[in-house]
Amino acid sequence: MAQSIENDLRCPCGTGDTYAECCGRFHAGPAAPTAEALMRSRYCAYALLGRDPQRFGAYLHATWDPATRPALAEPGPEWMRLQILGASGGPFDDAATVEFVALYRDDDGARHRMHELSRFRRESGRWLYIDGDVR
Repeated sequence: MAQSIENDLRCPCGTGDTYAECCGRFHAGPAAPTAEALMRSRYCAYALLGRDPQRFGAYLHATWDPATRPALAEPGPEWMRLQILGASGGPFDDAATVEFVALYRDDDGARHRMHELSRFRRESGRWLYIDGDVR
């Protein structure tokens, strides 16, 4: 059964805003204005995936380029923190990159670090994650 998401709690993506003011609005339907905003909302969806796998899995699926999209996401590690290192592309571009580091804990409690340079494209006004190079 899905656990509720408290809209007044701090967003997992690390902006300091509440979930409702930050990634929650994109999870509700409006398009993210930049690739960085989409990256943050996707990270947040992964962080919340265990609370509502259907909802957040569908969001991840919908924001992934169909040419590179895998099957629906399933709950995985515990995502602990996101740091954006840099981003290219703005609200008027059709291609962008976002470099980030995400910290997570696996099922055994060991902490890990994922460093990726992600590629995005915009189609019909919506940003899509294409793929990334893990560093």
